Amino acid sequence: MAELDEMTITGVGAQGDGLAPGPVFVPLTLGGEQVRVRREGSRAEMVDLVVASPERVAPPCPHFGTCGGCSLQHWQAEPYLTWKGDLVRTALSHEHIETEILPTFASPPGSRRRLALHARGGKGGAKLGFKERRSWSLVEIDTCVIADPRLVVALPALRRLARPFLEHPKSAPTLHVTLTATGLDVDVTGVERKSGGLSADARMRAAEAAAAGDMARVTLAGEVVYQARQPMVRLGPAMVALPPGSFLQAVPQAEAAMAAFAVEAAAGARRIADLYCGVGTFTFRLAALAPVLAADSAAPAVAVLRAATASAAGIKPITVEARDLSRRPYLSQDLAKIDTVVLDPPRAGAFEQCGEIGRSKVAKVISISCNPVTFARDAKVLVEAGFTLERVLPVDQFLWSPHVELVGVFTR
Repeated sequence: MAELDEMTITGVGAQGDGLAPGPVFVPLTLGGEQVRVRREGSRAEMVDLVVASPERVAPPCPHFGTCGGCSLQHWQAEPYLTWKGDLVRTALSHEHIETEILPTFASPPGSRRRLALHARGGKGGAKLGFKERRSWSLVEIDTCVIADPRLVVALPALRRLARPFLEHPKSAPTLHVTLTATGLDVDVTGVERKSGGLSADARMRAAEAAAAGDMARVTLAGEVVYQARQPMVRLGPAMVALPPGSFLQAVPQAEAAMAAFAVEAAAGARRIADLYCGVGTFTFRLAALAPVLAADSAAPAVAVLRAATASAAGIKPITVEARDLSRRPYLSQDLAKIDTVVLDPPRAGAFEQCGEIGRSKVAKVISISCNPVTFARDAKVLVEAGFTLERVLPVDQFLWSPHVELVGVFTR
């Protein structure tokens, strides 16, 4: 049974004042606050805010507290951004690495170009929104303060698009929506397939809804359902045609900040390897400096990168390869002609590839990461091989969430 306690919060969302054997996680609280909570073991929910932190502010979103998308809208910007940098510092300290942590780059509200919207059946149509905190229930949204306003305006059209994908009672569609230079690109997952998948009638209704909403493309787990235009994005000097469901940085301003930092750090390079290159987020910008070897395991991403090199102006040659760098990293001898490596691996990091870089004669590594823990683990491999982590730029790409991205520069 839940117990009612009064406690003082000692950190963001946690306390350790003896009321429980260990820390108790209390969402939506701040350090120094006194709260009354209903506690169940190591988790609790705030019932009353007794003494508020001076750093507490009014959250800008009407869905805050119910929607599971943002958890830190109630925190002032300056201490919030400092905390993001501290997350990076703490992860590095666990590997006994010290370096300069630059001020955190802050993504502005209304800048997110990618959303994953969940759809459920509702009276007269579809409900569209995000999942509740600690629940599978849906919070239907009519606004989103982190999203690009053009995505917010499109919510009614996306709601109409979702309806045909709810044809089967076991379907739980998620609309992965990307705002591109040529319109909305929507990839739908979570549709029941064992019973035969989406019917021809439902596909036709989805295409009609997409056309009415002036969407560029709609795909079902990568399979085209409707396409009026090729979704395109600008990456430095190149216009790239996005494959269905492909990875793209969520916030253009954050992408630009990370790319500018990486390009500045790579100045003077003679030959660059851009590993885990994706569709070329950093590749084309780096190719303004020197020839680039670009590699990624996603063959569709590699294909569109290769195609875009033909029309990108003012760049050095780009060599492209589809290669699984986790299972088949470039060996030290493969990197003999490379003096600078740029890494942008998934959350699991690039442990194997960093080991090979450490055994090579590469002089500089610029590592982009969405996971400070695996970044620190990989950094230790490089440091033990003779590199120094010179500086790190934390990037708050996922605004008002506990996630932080970063770019680090290593030199021999």
